Amino acid sequence: MVEIATQAGAVARSRAPLSRERVLGAAVALADEGGVEALSMRRIAQTLGVVPMALYKHVANKNELLDGLIDVLVGEIDPPDRDVDWRTAVRRRVLSARRMLLRHPWAAQVIESRIKARTTPTPAVMEYLDSMIGIFRAGGFSIDLVHHAMHVMGSRLLGFSQELFEEAPDGEPEPDAVRPEEMAARYPHLTELAMAVTHDRDSVVGSGCDDQAEFEFALDLTLDGLDRLRDSA
Repeated sequence: MVEIATQAGAVARSRAPLSRERVLGAAVALADEGGVEALSMRRIAQTLGVVPMALYKHVANKNELLDGLIDVLVGEIDPPDRDVDWRTAVRRRVLSARRMLLRHPWAAQVIESRIKARTTPTPAVMEYLDSMIGIFRAGGFSIDLVHHAMHVMGSRLLGFSQELFEEAPDGEPEPDAVRPEEMAARYPHLTELAMAVTHDRDSVVGSGCDDQAEFEFALDLTLDGLDRLRDSA
């Protein structure tokens, strides 16, 4: 019975018209299950019940597939709220972007790699950034201050940030690593910080510091500073 049901499902999928949206939706589901490394045209085709060549009518290659995934993911971010002040609107939208990344842990890697590889962001990212600039401008920011705001917000606008002090992966110690007993003498301030911080291995984004709290702390600090600059201008 299970085999019959599986075959019936494959037949139903094959009868549904293939589209770019279906290809990208299947790709997102596969990446959610096994990471972006699990993506291949063959696996996507198997999921959709079609031959791999049929996919190339909708995505020309792997890079176009990844760009399409980014647009799907950015489409999950809440639209801007027009009924609140600029600070609340920016904060809500950035945290919505972060929730999207938490649903798709592989997404930040893809977004970062493709933004670096492309001369311009994908259309959905361009539209998202344009709308964020619009929120700042409607909030009274000069175009020069918006320029600085976009730089200081950086990848945080899309829900993630590049951390300087990421937890080191397990493995062999590096040859130039300082022995623990030497740390306090050579790097007293780093040692004090390391001993003082609280680590939460049950964090929603993995072991280490409470990344969500740190993200919101930095976001609020940035927005507070931008607000003061806006007022002084």
